[in-house]
This record gives sequence, C-alpha cells and structure tokens, in this order.
Amino acid sequence: MTSKKPRKTPQDLRSARWFAPDDLRSFGHRSRMMQLGYAEEDFRDKPIIGVLHTWSELNTCHSHFPERIKDVKRGVTQAGGFAVEMPALSVDESFTKPTSMLYRNMLAMEVEEMIRSHPLDGVVLMGGCDKTTPGLVMGATSAGVPMIFLPAGPMLRGNYAGKILGSGSDAWKYWDERRAGNISDQEWLGVQGGIARSAGTCMTMGTAATMMSIADAMGLTMSGASSIPAVDSNHQRMSAACGRRIVDMVWEDATPDTIITDASVRNAAMVAMATGCSTNAVVHLIAMARRAGVALTLDDLDALGRNTPLIANVRPSGRDYLMEDFYYAGGLRALMKQMEARLDTSCVTVTGKTVGENLEGAEVYNDDVIRPLSNPVYHEGSLAVLKGNLCPQGAVIKPAACDPKYYTHEGPALVFDSYPEMKAAVDDETLDITPDHVMVLRNAGPLGGPGFPEWGMLPIPKALIKQGYRDLLRISDARMSGTSYGACVLHVTPESYVGGPLALLKTGDTIRLDLAKRSLDMLVSEEELEARGKALKLPEPRFERGYGYMFSKHVTQADEGCDFDFLQTDFGKTAGEPDIF
Repeated sequence: MTSKKPRKTPQDLRSARWFAPDDLRSFGHRSRMMQLGYAEEDFRDKPIIGVLHTWSELNTCHSHFPERIKDVKRGVTQAGGFAVEMPALSVDESFTKPTSMLYRNMLAMEVEEMIRSHPLDGVVLMGGCDKTTPGLVMGATSAGVPMIFLPAGPMLRGNYAGKILGSGSDAWKYWDERRAGNISDQEWLGVQGGIARSAGTCMTMGTAATMMSIADAMGLTMSGASSIPAVDSNHQRMSAACGRRIVDMVWEDATPDTIITDASVRNAAMVAMATGCSTNAVVHLIAMARRAGVALTLDDLDALGRNTPLIANVRPSGRDYLMEDFYYAGGLRALMKQMEARLDTSCVTVTGKTVGENLEGAEVYNDDVIRPLSNPVYHEGSLAVLKGNLCPQGAVIKPAACDPKYYTHEGPALVFDSYPEMKAAVDDETLDITPDHVMVLRNAGPLGGPGFPEWGMLPIPKALIKQGYRDLLRISDARMSGTSYGACVLHVTPESYVGGPLALLKTGDTIRLDLAKRSLDMLVSEEELEARGKALKLPEPRFERGYGYMFSKHVTQADEGCDFDFLQTDFGKTAGEPDIF
C-alpha cells in the first residue's frame, strides 16, 4: 500500500526550485555544485536526499555512523537519487551537561530549518542516543518532507568475569555494592571496561532502545530496524535499504503527515508499554505526537498502560535479557506480532506497506525473551501516571521496575532542594533515615535543573545500604535514565521551581502513594498549604541571555512534552518554502 498522492515528476521535485529554472540564481546553484566536483547529470532531475546524522567523536552511541553514512549513500545512488551528508547537533547522553534534554529542542529546530533552507527532497535521519530520535523526528515532522529514521541500534551486551552486564542498570547496582564495600578496585575497573564494549546505544530497554522502538512502531523506520545491533552486518544492509527507500518515498510524496496519525501514535504507545519502556518515553512521545497535530495526553498513556501487558523480558523492567537477546528472539516485529490484534494494522509506514503487511511472517524464536500475552512479565504496561495534591498535572512511575511493596506506601518525607545537598546526605552514614522514609529531590525539572536532568534515581543512602536495603521510595521533578530502576516517582508536574506543590513540601510531612488508585498526595491540610504558598519565594531566573534564556521562556512542562510553545502546531502556521531570488 502506497501514498494516495500522485507520483511526482522531476519538475515537481522540491530541489527543482534551486536547480531547474533557466535564470542567474539557478546558474549560481548549479555552478556551486560543479565547484564541489559534481557534473549536472549527478544531481539534475534526481531526488536530492539529505543524510542528516548526529555523529561526533564524543558520541559513543553513533561511533559507527561514518560507515553507515556510506551505506545510506550507496542505497540512494542505487535508487537513482543524489545523497548529501548534513551533520546535525550531536546531543549525546554521556557527556552533554547538565543534560542532553536541554538541547533536544535545539536539535529539532536545527533539523527543521536545515531541511527548509536547503534543496532537499527527502531526508534519512540517523540517530539513536536518547534525545536524537525525538529531536530528529520532531524537526523533520515540522519541515514536512519525506523522511525515514535510521536507528543507531544497541551495542553488544556487556561482559565481566563471566557475568552479562547491562549498561546503566548494572552500573547502578555495582555502584551500590561498591559503596557498601563489597566491590574491590580491580573488580570495579573490570566492570568499567566490560559494561560498554562496542558501538551502539545502551543495550538495555533504556531511553535509546525505547525511542528507537517507538519510531519503528510508529512506522518511521524499515520494519524491525530498531532491534538490530549496531555492529551486526544486518545493520549495514538496513542502512542501504533506507537509502533506496527514501528515494521512492520522494517520488510517492510520502510525507510525515501520511504516517504519523492518531492511530500510529496509539500503536507506538502500546508497543512502548509492552517493551517495558523508559519513563522518558512519556515526554518524548507527547512532543513527537503534538508536532504532528496529535493531541496525546498523560491520561491517554495511562489508559493504554493499564491494558497493555509488558511482554519484553529485557532489563531493567525484565530480569534476564538484553537487546541483543531481544533481536535474536525475533525483535520488535515479533513483539508486535504477539500483540497484533491490539494494533491498528492498517497504518501506512515508510516502507510503503501497512503495519499488517510488515508483520507477515514475523515469529518469536524465544518465548521467554518475548512473552505471549498470556504469560507477561508484568500484567500491565511499563508506566503508570499518578495524580494528587503533590502532582496535580501528573507524575510517572515504572511499577515493573520497583519492589511491589512500594505500590502502596505511606511515610515521612526527607526533602532536598539541590542535588549537591542530596548527594552529601546519602554519603553520610549517620543520616537519620529509615526504609519507610520518602526521599524527595526538587528544583530538578525543565526549568529547575535546568533542562530536566536525569537525577531522579536518587542514590540509596549509605545508612540503608549498610543494612542491606537496595530500594526506597523516591520522588522528584527530575527525569531518570531509562536504564534505571527502583521505586522512583518522576516528572512531578508542575515542577517546584515554578511554584508547583512540590515546593511546599517539608521534611517530616507524610506522603502517601497508592498505585492502584494512581494517586500521590502529601497529607497536609489545604489551609497549611495555602499558608506555605503565600510565604513561598521563587528562585531567581537561571539565564539572562543565549539559548538558555530562550529555553526558560518557552519550554513547556513535562506533561506537555517539554517542547517549545512556539514550535507546536497550534501556535501558528509553519513557514512556507523559502524565497529564491
């Protein structure tokens, strides 16, 4: 099944506006192409494909991209197109501080404007590290040209001393053991060298794997592409296939609005829940959907989560396996096949086929890795949305990744106003804390962080680690890494920095969590909260100039996707084609 639009001719190509007219300006464009060493027959009357990639020498997840760019360009050439490499902002998760989330919208803006201002008929978007998938997709969706997403793919599973290691997840676990005095310097060095040992994204079902899977389920990748390990030769072949397919998409005029629909977003959300997705999926999926005019909400996601079993037994929500195992068990196509009856299989994808057609022949090769719906890892989806007087606009928890004893919990708050304050306390072995306490970190949201950093998985205090405890109810207006686990309530909205109720909480106040009721409350009277609100003094603005100033003036809260308000579809019309004189 292909787009219903008429097939384009060379004269209809967007790039023809730059190169086809017989005038001085087009002469200049053709002359500059010749300056680059190209003859007119290389590019005239051919779809010009931008290969937008997020490679840098500090982006470990994308260290294989220089080779994959060659594969994409080979595919474009095979299909009769002309490929041009276009570097975009490389927002890596490992080194970008205070958080790469601060720059996701910058990447989206760059991609949108890069596409609009250049003679590109279609684009291949190369990303995978956490914020690159949503940033690339958001920008290209707003630009409106045919696009296909090429996922970086997960790295190989880690290994140390005969034990399989999962990036992120096992780092947290071994760090707790080191803080408890159970890990030697030599063992710690061994874990450090063995936990990430190839190109590619985190190989747990963290944010990178989650977002690549969401793009796949939404129909934006070659079917099943999100599961292929970065260094598997299938990844090279998939990359070339992306190059070939995007050329056909240009002739078909298969623009993002034909693919990103209410139904495809719903498919992506259900698949995300079934995979044990990262809590970050909530923020990014809402932002991606709204760029396409789909009004996705937290309540929509919670409703889907209540009815979608978690069937991917992949860490951190699963127990035993990693993304490499998931791929060899059949990958995302196999998982979607398991839940095919719940999906809208009529949705069109970038392959030119429907979801149903793409799933034909998909099989599960290991039903402990990819479970049937009748034997899930967890009876509901990966995420749950909480509301109450502590988070009136919502908060998120990952029930499958925490101890069930915290599903209903009541205890005293221990509140920290900054990460340094919290860090000093958790390293204090004399800290007055019990397993019933609720640790709270505030001023770590989109504006308070700034940028919504991944500080939400607060370390277990040494005082409790020494007693053998490895989990504790923790609450924050921050995010946490998708590789994290534990009883962590995140994305408390509105954030404390702008005067949300979390700012009114005091150490010693009782907090009550009831997962079944989806409620999170502080047991403080309305009269007392009103008095505290009147006495509250908001912090001074963090930025007085530059990108940070723009971010602070225009970023939305977590429940609205943390996009810039002026980039959403309901703000105004998208800019048209640029003038060419």
